[in-house]
Amino acid sequence: MRKWTCAWLAILMVAVVGVSKASADALQEIVKRGELRVAVQTQGPPFSFIDKAGVRTGSSVEFCKLMAQEMGVKVVFLDFDWDGLIPALLSGKADMLAADMTANLKRALKVRFTQPFYYTGSVIFTKAGDPRSSIEDFNKESVTVAVLLGATGEAVAKKYLPKAKIKSYKGGGPLLINAVLDGHADIGLNDESAVMGQMAEFPPNSIRILPTKLSKEPLAFAVRPEDSHLAEWINLFFEWVKEDGRYDENIRYWVKSLDWKKDH
Repeated sequence: MRKWTCAWLAILMVAVVGVSKASADALQEIVKRGELRVAVQTQGPPFSFIDKAGVRTGSSVEFCKLMAQEMGVKVVFLDFDWDGLIPALLSGKADMLAADMTANLKRALKVRFTQPFYYTGSVIFTKAGDPRSSIEDFNKESVTVAVLLGATGEAVAKKYLPKAKIKSYKGGGPLLINAVLDGHADIGLNDESAVMGQMAEFPPNSIRILPTKLSKEPLAFAVRPEDSHLAEWINLFFEWVKEDGRYDENIRYWVKSLDWKKDH
């Protein structure tokens, strides 16, 4: 009996050591490779987009550039539609996922989220001039709501607008604004920070955001479930940039204002 107990303990110790090594492998591999591969949304200002000069930038992108700088490696951005971000991470194409992604419980069953880097909330937006202004006005069978496929907005729309027709779009937030302006949807539903940034790409005063926030959502980056060392490093990175002012500089420029618009 004692022999079997010792054998099982030996197997357990090997398994624990193996898990510990696996958890550290991703970060060590990034440093060894000299390259941080990041899955980002193709077009999702102000967090990730291609600017007028053809350069990828945005709040999440610039944070990742700083991460790579602190790691002493170069950064490579891999473009995906929204519903392709998590599959790209889990398949090993990317080391991490950097987007304005809500760290909800359903997604956390698949990936490991870092600590939230920002909090936002889902809002409804309409074409300017639409006299309707309450949730009750839009919770009707005659109303079509534009949301992003696989995004938190789908669940929020189903919760608050159960009678409305929900139309999911594959791609980035600007598609939702186009859908409303072109008459394919009565309203759009997305997180406030994204809508505010994306409105800058459209004619002034063409879109109106309703003042009521439907949710409070933590936005976070993500790694594979086993990559605890990398997740801990990213969390520590955010602690340092919050302390030295680089976090506030990024959020103030990219998320809380439209100052970036004149430069990009």
